[in-house]
Amino acid sequence: MTPPTPRARPVAPVWLDRALAFAGATAALLSFGLFAWLVWDLARLGLPRISWTFLTGEIEDAGRSGGIGPLLVSTLLILVCCLALVIPLGTGCALWLSEFVRRGSLAARLVTGGVDLLASVPSIVFGLFGMVFFGQTLKMGFSILSGGLTLACMILPILVRTTLSALEALPADLRPASAGLGLTRTTSIVKLLLPAALPGIVVGITLGIGRALSETAALIFTSGYSIRWPSSFWDSGRALSVHIYDLTLNVPQSGAMASSTALVLLALILVVNSAAVALSEHWLRRRHQTS
Repeated sequence: MTPPTPRARPVAPVWLDRALAFAGATAALLSFGLFAWLVWDLARLGLPRISWTFLTGEIEDAGRSGGIGPLLVSTLLILVCCLALVIPLGTGCALWLSEFVRRGSLAARLVTGGVDLLASVPSIVFGLFGMVFFGQTLKMGFSILSGGLTLACMILPILVRTTLSALEALPADLRPASAGLGLTRTTSIVKLLLPAALPGIVVGITLGIGRALSETAALIFTSGYSIRWPSSFWDSGRALSVHIYDLTLNVPQSGAMASSTALVLLALILVVNSAAVALSEHWLRRRHQTS
């Protein structure tokens, strides 16, 4: 008795492949075109005003002239405060969920549910929380530290989720192999898991940096509006995003200065993200060379 002939699988027509390729190319072109249009519009209005004096000078005439030196320093200090808290806290939370608690347990579901709920909270709510808790309860007032800690609460879910996804995507035999070699859980985490998950952690950090540097609503209620040069983390400081908001809404005839500040903010995000990626790649390269 001859075996039955297997039925051939239906083959998608060639025109469907071409249509999908065309749709994907069109979506990519539209995405890039939107970004290029945004950058070109900002560069057309703001690039002629950008100079060393603009980057280091003080604000004059309510922002219609002068520079953004104090604002640039305040923005970087706010970012330092934010990353100093969110990187260890977010990485530690993701490690606990991945390595120290059973997946699907009540504790894991409560923490992940809380993280997901935190990610959906509007930024204005974070601003009100930061003003009440950090500014009034902890007596920080309008300060760079208060703004940085508020931003850390905002981007914490991003870092937790990306780090957790990177840890869960590691090979399944990595943990049993390290245990078979006699490595302790701490040694396995420090020497194997974290280095292997570093690209995913860097992705979370870069996404968090982008959101932190572009945030406005939360910083209005926490870091304040001061345009003086900050001398410590306890001083009030106006971030670049808040300055753009203030120029656009409250200062007439300041469109060019707002565009220049926005262009600097975009460049700052690009530089910080590129530096984070370059440092992680350099660290991985050195680790592979020494191992």
